[in-house]
Amino acid sequence: MTVTRLDEARFLDSLDGLAGLLTDTVDGGASVGFLAPLDGAEAVAWWKERAAAVAAGRLAVWVARDGDRVTGTVGLAFADKPNSRHRAEIVKLMVHRGARGRGLGRALLATAEEAAAAAGVTLLHLDTETGSPAERLYRTAGWTRAGVIPDYAADPRGVLRPTTLYYKHVGTGAPGG
Repeated sequence: MTVTRLDEARFLDSLDGLAGLLTDTVDGGASVGFLAPLDGAEAVAWWKERAAAVAAGRLAVWVARDGDRVTGTVGLAFADKPNSRHRAEIVKLMVHRGARGRGLGRALLATAEEAAAAAGVTLLHLDTETGSPAERLYRTAGWTRAGVIPDYAADPRGVLRPTTLYYKHVGTGAPGG
């Protein structure tokens, strides 16, 4: 497996692979903002809408590949307000169902954390469905649970579910860093 940060051109070249990963994630029941079944064309269009943010550097996207197949991704959304440039959000951490259980999610998360710190970010945050397998990953990777919001988002079946918010200090400006 190789993990690579995508520039705009490689991002656009990866749209079909990213869309396949997104549809697999939704079909597998993960709450990542979409209802099942997710149409492949809709998934491609959603990713394509992110291209301008990638080109502008507001969104960093990494993909993991096994050969030519996209097996995972993670995004890092940088804040654009002057009072929040010290923080960023981890977005769309996804691992293909056929590639789970091998540490790929942890590797993608660590890649985004290291890149954030290198960019001067000292605080990361994310949200995930309460009770999802992702919660264990975040807890064991040193993330701190901030709280739960009930009925925050619908899962792929359309059922409202709570979301847990997490944060993590990173980099040299972080407390204790």
